[in-house]
Amino acid sequence: MIEELTAYEPALAEVLAACVAGGASVNFVQPFTVEQAEAWWRARLAAPGARHLLVARVEGVVRGTVLLEPAPQPNQRHRAEIGKMLVHPAFRRRGLARALLRAAEAKARGLCHALLTLDTEEGSDAEALYRAEGWRHAGTIPGYAMRADGSGLAGAAFFYKRA
Repeated sequence: MIEELTAYEPALAEVLAACVAGGASVNFVQPFTVEQAEAWWRARLAAPGARHLLVARVEGVVRGTVLLEPAPQPNQRHRAEIGKMLVHPAFRRRGLARALLRAAEAKARGLCHALLTLDTEEGSDAEALYRAEGWRHAGTIPGYAMRADGSGLAGAAFFYKRA
């Protein structure tokens, strides 16, 4: 499976680097290079664990991604986390994020994960999407992470949904 996923590394890196350059709060701060993104994806895809990578393609090219990461704790096997839901800035507002989110939710249901969680930057477009898709806001932690452009701290909004 990992060998299969390595073919995606360059495209995944391009999407991640473009999202960070566009101001997406996804754990990285500018300047952030494609090489750094490649290294992050390489380590992530090689790490042991039962994560599931879903991608959205436009004309055969990866333009979006989401990770579904089942909780590793024995008492939380019913739960999974949505992470690294990214859509290349040039391909936003086309329904890719909504399609990725729905695909991850369907995958979670198929794997018997009854509870999904995620976090996003407070006030972001992503927060609006999650609310529109029926995710419940669990709370916000102010000043949780540095903004991608380094301009200050932003709150993190935490969400959950029954799958």
